[in-house]
Amino acid sequence: MENKATQNTQFVVSARKYRPAIFNTVVGQGHITTTLKNALKNNHLAQAFLFCGPRGVGKTTCARILAKTINCLTPTEDYEACGQCDNCKSFENNSSLSVYELDAASNNSVEDIRNLVEQVRFPPPAGSKRKVYIIDEVHMLSNAAFNAFLKTLEEPPSYVIFILATTEKHKIIPTILSRCQIFDFKRIEPFHIADHLKEIANKENIKFDYEGLELIAQKADGGLRDALSLFDMLATFGNEEGITYENTLANLHILDYDYYFKIIDAIWNENIAKAWLVFDEILKKGFDGQNFIVGLAKHLRDLLVCKDESTLQLLEVGEKIKNKYKLQSKTVNLPFLYSGLQIITNCEAQYKTSKAPKLHVELALLKLAHIKSTFDWDALAEDVEKKKLIQTSQPNQIESSQTQEPTSVYQKSTEIISAKPSITTPKIGISLAELSKTVKEEKKNETIKPPVNLSEDLIMKALDKYKRIQSNPKYDRVLAKIPTIIDEKILHFRLENEEINTFNLFKDNLLEKIRYYFSNPTIEITVEEYTPEKIEPLYTNRNRYDYLSKRFEILEQISDELGLMLDV
Repeated sequence: MENKATQNTQFVVSARKYRPAIFNTVVGQGHITTTLKNALKNNHLAQAFLFCGPRGVGKTTCARILAKTINCLTPTEDYEACGQCDNCKSFENNSSLSVYELDAASNNSVEDIRNLVEQVRFPPPAGSKRKVYIIDEVHMLSNAAFNAFLKTLEEPPSYVIFILATTEKHKIIPTILSRCQIFDFKRIEPFHIADHLKEIANKENIKFDYEGLELIAQKADGGLRDALSLFDMLATFGNEEGITYENTLANLHILDYDYYFKIIDAIWNENIAKAWLVFDEILKKGFDGQNFIVGLAKHLRDLLVCKDESTLQLLEVGEKIKNKYKLQSKTVNLPFLYSGLQIITNCEAQYKTSKAPKLHVELALLKLAHIKSTFDWDALAEDVEKKKLIQTSQPNQIESSQTQEPTSVYQKSTEIISAKPSITTPKIGISLAELSKTVKEEKKNETIKPPVNLSEDLIMKALDKYKRIQSNPKYDRVLAKIPTIIDEKILHFRLENEEINTFNLFKDNLLEKIRYYFSNPTIEITVEEYTPEKIEPLYTNRNRYDYLSKRFEILEQISDELGLMLDV
């Protein structure tokens, strides 16, 4: 690292040293800077602006650039501040008498606002066009201070412009919001931050790995100021080595992506021992179990994102890591990702209350490793394929059996399904991973067959397996209901009102899986609400006698013949 600060030169942090001085150098806020430059060009400046957004995204910086450009005596052709006139130089030296910066956190009383209103009455000094007041963290003003500010904010003198900045827009009263032109700053994309850090590193002659800069950008969570602070720290730590990927991981306490890839590979291959060993290694490096669970949930989410080309833009990682995600996403299937996310989410929610957090996470990994065996969609798919084979090879026989002898179809289907163990039972010496690979290769060679019609035996088997994978007790009562099959493509459920509310929580997910594994996108699910017949309680002997005599007419005859009296 060259250009080191000498003993006579005071070190200036990058966030101040490379703070943008014109609109074109603002990072990641093009929609804001373009609007402000057009307002300057057309002389359509509002009397009050409100800049909102997360910390470190450029709110105060844009406010300062706008104030500087408004009073610039010789702006450029694209309406940027020249930086050479007296007003620009005085602004850069913090000696401008036409731009005032206030911190609302320390000037939040009614008295402070009254002093501000008194200052507004005086025109700008000679040579300045406008008086600009920049009020940072404006949400810190009290309600009384806001109310004292209303009249001046709505109708200030023609030479005054207010620029308010806040990170918490929801705390500002509506009467203030309605008087301002609001600009919402967005979080800066990681690749914008990484590219900006690359430019600074080149200017400072700092060696760097671009992957390390990408980690800094992700850790900053959209805030450029945070990213620059981390950049300075890592540049100091690396010294002659510069900013490397390994140093960034160590200093920022970030868990390497490779650990998550190893965990998922082990889980997919049902190698729980390896998954536990990797997790133990992570704990020994000082990482918390909850942080690991959160990272694993994000990893599964990113794999889900990679399943569709249109959502790849949601993956906020570098190209090298993105390629790894694409490769692993081709290995795992969607049911595994759906179930895995549910398991990890439940684990995270219960982690803080667990008395054995390590065991809690290990049990979650164990559940993940047994997703395929617990809910064997492949076995269900095999049953569906066999059903298709019956329909295609004997269409006439099936048609006649459906109209005349419905039980024969059920018996034939049952016989074929019962032959399943001879197909799926592994030979001695063959691992589950090898067997799964063999089955997948065989399926690739199979020809595409027409969709299979619904049948009661396959539907009940699918609902039973779906119930086991959901492992949610409140779903069991609904899934135990036997649906009616209408026109061989409609599943009709008759449910009570409370059951319908529960069923709606997973109806779409169930329909998606049924359609997929029956290769029939026309399958639909309908629900009918019904109210079970209510039997009034029999409180007295007379009630009981009347009820029984209606059901059994002989009871009244016996009572008369024997001369029995009702004890009321």
